[in-house]
Amino acid sequence: MPGFCIVIFNIVKIFLIVLQSAMLLRAILSWIPGADDNILSDFIYTVTEPVIVPIRLLFEKLGLFDDSPFDVSFFFTGLVIMVLLFIFMSI
Repeated sequence: MPGFCIVIFNIVKIFLIVLQSAMLLRAILSWIPGADDNILSDFIYTVTEPVIVPIRLLFEKLGLFDDSPFDVSFFFTGLVIMVLLFIFMSI
């Protein structure tokens, strides 16, 4: 049983690393004008958007950051991923 737990643990760590990398790539692509019209950016948005949407909906429901020119839900999601990754790496 402990071997199975280690495998699941490693899968979660790899998933968080890939997700964090995709979030970073999405941020970089958002700085490049016209970069949102290719297959790579479509794939990155498809991978990251399901993680960002629940936090974005929560912020909208609570009325937080409505006047912000930045996508605060993106930054908050990235922060949550970093904290989870830190926890999983330290165990």
